Amino acid sequence: MGLGGCIILIAVGAILTFATDWHMKGVNLDVVGLILMAVGIIGVTTFSSIARRRRVVVPPTAVVEDERHHHHRDGYGGGYDA
Repeated sequence: MGLGGCIILIAVGAILTFATDWHMKGVNLDVVGLILMAVGIIGVTTFSSIARRRRVVVPPTAVVEDERHHHHRDGYGGGYDA
């Protein structure tokens, strides 16, 4: 489940807990809403901790130029040095 799914769980749980006054036999919607919000919060914290671990900063490597591959031309030979 991604971050969006966790946020949806939190929103649905909050709606069930705070914005509805439905009554169903055998089901307490306030408790169901609280459970959904708790699962969503656990998911968000888990997702953010995993995402933080994946963002590993790799230090830049030094570029060493090899002089063997650079031909310095002194103007003589027309560029066809042997």
